[in-house]
Amino acid sequence: MKFSILASGSKGNCTYIQAGSTQLVIDCGMTKKYLTQSFHSINVDLNTIDALLITHDHSDHIAQVKVFKEVRKVISPVLLDVREDIEVWMPYMNHRFKDVDIMPIVLSHDCDMIYGYIIQHNGEKLVYITDTGYIKSKDFNLLRDADYYIIESNHDVDLLMKSSRPYPTKQRILSDTGHLSNEDSSYIISQLVTNRTKEIVLAHLSQEANLPSIALKCVYEALDKEGIQSSQFKIRCAYQTEILQGGLDYEEITNYEPNLSIAHLE
Repeated sequence: MKFSILASGSKGNCTYIQAGSTQLVIDCGMTKKYLTQSFHSINVDLNTIDALLITHDHSDHIAQVKVFKEVRKVISPVLLDVREDIEVWMPYMNHRFKDVDIMPIVLSHDCDMIYGYIIQHNGEKLVYITDTGYIKSKDFNLLRDADYYIIESNHDVDLLMKSSRPYPTKQRILSDTGHLSNEDSSYIISQLVTNRTKEIVLAHLSQEANLPSIALKCVYEALDKEGIQSSQFKIRCAYQTEILQGGLDYEEITNYEPNLSIAHLE
């Protein structure tokens, strides 16, 4: 499996996953210009995407559904007005699509329904979780022992409380239907990773209430507390307008040169 996180944050989210011959996209926020330029930058034709997976119906995750009008299969936890042919998959069931197994799991956010996704192909497993106030402990067994984790590490609590955001907004973010803090995310990661795990990507970082250095430090400390050597994993942060690729071998990563000018597009 290979993945490219094209956008991650409150302004928009989009991740491309290639699993064998199957091409998946999770969410489609940001602007049309940014997304089309980003897919061009990673040499992916939008018309060849096999399926679009939606996590929930907030605008930073579905703003550009129409850009993917040629994608025949769109999966979502709820029906969307922009596509009449949306498929609503049942959670906690394994859905076979082409040569990939996809299992939606229920998260907790301030929307009608939200999914995280467990994607498996040819012995590899990727877990994608963002926009949730917590993760049910009963789901840990499903999420444990993945090769790749893309998981929200949204905010540092102190920075959030010191930010200029209105107090009701702070309360919403901190609630069970808000977002995972660095501490929450780090603890969850420390409970899920195994010797099989290769990469961890911290996603959906707040630009006002977090710093990559703080988020990464929390993960290192949580792993150390559990006696897990963090050096055995590649641990990185995803950003709002930078492409982050994973699941690639060393040579491919070294030779990858994204068009960073897209970071200035709106």
